[in-house]
Amino acid sequence: MTTPDAAPAADAARTSVPTLRAESEALLAAFIAGAGGALVGLVLALVARTLSLWAPWGLGSWAALCGAAAAAVSSALGFWRSRTTDGEEWRREISDWRYVVSTTSVMIAHVALTAIAVLALFALLARAFIGVAVNGFWTVTLLALAAGLSGYLSYLSSSRMTTQRLTSLLVSFIGIGTLAAMVTTSDPAWWELHFSQLGTFGDLSSLLFNGTLIAGGLLVTTFTLYVGRDLRRVGRGDARPKARVVTGALMVMGIMLACVGIFPVDVNLLLHNLSASGMALMYLLLLAGGPRLLRGMPRTYFYASWGFLAALVASIVLFAVGYFGLTAFEIVVFALIFGWLAVFIRFLSVAGD
Repeated sequence: MTTPDAAPAADAARTSVPTLRAESEALLAAFIAGAGGALVGLVLALVARTLSLWAPWGLGSWAALCGAAAAAVSSALGFWRSRTTDGEEWRREISDWRYVVSTTSVMIAHVALTAIAVLALFALLARAFIGVAVNGFWTVTLLALAAGLSGYLSYLSSSRMTTQRLTSLLVSFIGIGTLAAMVTTSDPAWWELHFSQLGTFGDLSSLLFNGTLIAGGLLVTTFTLYVGRDLRRVGRGDARPKARVVTGALMVMGIMLACVGIFPVDVNLLLHNLSASGMALMYLLLLAGGPRLLRGMPRTYFYASWGFLAALVASIVLFAVGYFGLTAFEIVVFALIFGWLAVFIRFLSVAGD
């Protein structure tokens, strides 16, 4: 006979196994990635006696490359291995091609965030140690640390991916990628035209901007796998067809977001504008149709969604009367879409619990 405390204890035992496995595998990934980074550092130390922390092909650039490579392999393996985790059987029902696309999008996001984070860290170190020349010992050590930590954190992040974690990854990736494009742009007056001007210069900033939109769109399509599952948990008898409508709208948003990056305004203005308009229409559908499509969600969520809708209408009015410029209007709409997405997922998770 089972005691009242036996079931929770059994559940705790089952949930601790994947966590222990993920920790062990993440540590192994850190050791392997760290060894790879140390090997690259050894080669650099043999080729050049000293390196600058921050210079073209300085230590910061090599650390970012090592960290990005470690993040790519670790995040892909961690996300794919999560299919074999107890309690994650629903992942095995996903077709292989969709899981490959999802794995690719998760990998790209981790690579980009890791590279930007490592570059920012070495830029700060260069400011703290002005003029320092890094010898062979520190070259090996710093590259091993950069690669090892990148592999460890990326494996843990991807192997424990949930709807909330994926939302945080998406918002962080979009925000940091866009800011990086702004900082590295070759035209300081880009904002005088429109937000999409960032993707028209054919340089690093354009690559960052368009690449962020494309990879962000892929992440949104990955996001629909988790949202559909969570919606079926909180819905009523008609939850499955309505979940398909919500996930379908989110998938269209992801595809349209990717198309905004695929078709910059200087490549095809019509397709660029159609993609941006399609994303906005799906956003309006999810806001206005929320009471019918999202039954089972807390009432406070609907108050918040009406607030987002009111803010969108207000921004349209301010743009129409000339108070907002086009760039400011696009940034506000962009922030409202991803702000609503974060709020939606937070409430969806609470409702599921």
